[in-house]
This record gives sequence, structure tokens and C-alpha cells, in this order.
Amino acid sequence: MRLQAGCELLVEAETDCPVVAMLRPRSGEAQWLASGAYRFDPHVMPTEYVDAFGNLCQRFVVPGGRMTIRVELEVETEGAIAVTDHAPPTPPAALPDDVLQYLLPSRYCPSDKTFDQAQGIVAQAAPGYAQVEAIRRWIRSHIVYRYGESNPSTDAMDTLLHGAGVCRDYAHIGIMFCRALRIPARMVVGYLHGLEPMDLHAWFEAYLDGRWYTFDATQDAPRGGRIVIAYGRDAADVAFLTNYGALQTLDMQVWVGLKP
Repeated sequence: MRLQAGCELLVEAETDCPVVAMLRPRSGEAQWLASGAYRFDPHVMPTEYVDAFGNLCQRFVVPGGRMTIRVELEVETEGAIAVTDHAPPTPPAALPDDVLQYLLPSRYCPSDKTFDQAQGIVAQAAPGYAQVEAIRRWIRSHIVYRYGESNPSTDAMDTLLHGAGVCRDYAHIGIMFCRALRIPARMVVGYLHGLEPMDLHAWFEAYLDGRWYTFDATQDAPRGGRIVIAYGRDAADVAFLTNYGALQTLDMQVWVGLKP
């Protein structure tokens, strides 16, 4: 399926503020970037680099005052995600070198603290995909989707304690429990066609049987129509906008639709 997507951010800086943005996706195995446009008002000249996780990052300075950042995309992506109930786990000794890091605890996913709880959640599931799906279902049935319950410092343990959060919090719990079971898991951010309410979205992937599989506890069934912007260990690696000074986001509009 071919999607037209994008976002427009209105930000305000007290003085010139350096930022790093992740708003432009890359082509990959599951998607092809057919076209893209990046606009700044007032105009600035960004530089771009690829980070340690393969994400495209844009560096620029927001001048003092207000700035509008607009991204427009046309992306060919999968209309359905892969579901394989019997995919086995990949033994740690057989994991690719770049996947090993996704077994470790991270800032928002302290997986070294949750082995017993993770074992309890997947007790009746076969090793591998079925365990991760059991984790996804548990999150959906035990965590309430509610704004205002989390903030930039909330980790997965905090979300478990409060019993509520948003998509980034759901993803953090899934990642934490998977890693506790020695299943590599990573955070993904991007767009989801048909998301209600529409916003930039987060979910997680687990590495099983030699490949990555998508899991999203905010949805009641597997759904395709996803545009990936960035991958990382947790939210610290995949912020859409990282500011190195005083900066406020005053407004954000997001859209995803089928190309006519």
C-alpha cells in the first residue's frame, strides 16, 4: 500500500536552540520512501547524519522565536504485518552482533528487575513468538491507555505501578518483559495508518527465528500500514525532536492517508 503521511510542528525558542530531529524515514526491507519534503519557516540549512541505530538525524538551530517544521512523505509499505505463531526464539549465541544490544537493560526498560513477572505472564506459552504475543495481550488487558499518566522520565516500572500510559509506555513494558526472557526487543516510532486519535506512534519489535516481528499492544489485532521513522533501545534513542536549550512545542499536526 502507498501512504501519504506527514507532520507539522510549531515550536518556540527563547534564544537560538540547537536541535536534532528524527522526522525523515529511510527506505528498507519493509518500506520504500517514494518521495519526501522537509520545510522550515524561517528557513535554516540542516545537516544530516546516520546514528548508531541506522536512523536519519537532522541537525539545525531553531532561531529565537517561532518556527514551523513540516515534513511530507509518500511511502510504499506493507499492508499487513507478519504473524508466525510458532516462530522459535533465536539463541543468544546465534544472534547477529548488532542485535545483542537489544538484550540489555536500558534507561526506560530495566529488564533485569522483571524476570519473575515476565515468566508468570508467559507461563502457558510456547517459547518464541507465542511468548511475545502473550506479553502483548497482557499489556493490552492490564494497562489503561490514558494521557497525562506519564512524562519524559517515566520508565516501564513506573507505568506498571500506575497501570496507565500511552503508546511509548506500552512499548517500554513489552521491550522490558521480552529482554527479561532473553528475547531481543527494540522500540520503533513512526506513523500508523488509521490510528485514532492520529498522532506519531510507538510500538516494539522482537527478534525471533532470525528476523524482527512487529507487536503493538495499543491495537486489538495485527495491523499493517506502518511507516518507520526510527529504531532504538527505548525512547531515549528515538525522540522526534531533541533540544539542547529552551524549546517549547506549541502545536503538532499529524496525518496519514492512502494515496489516491
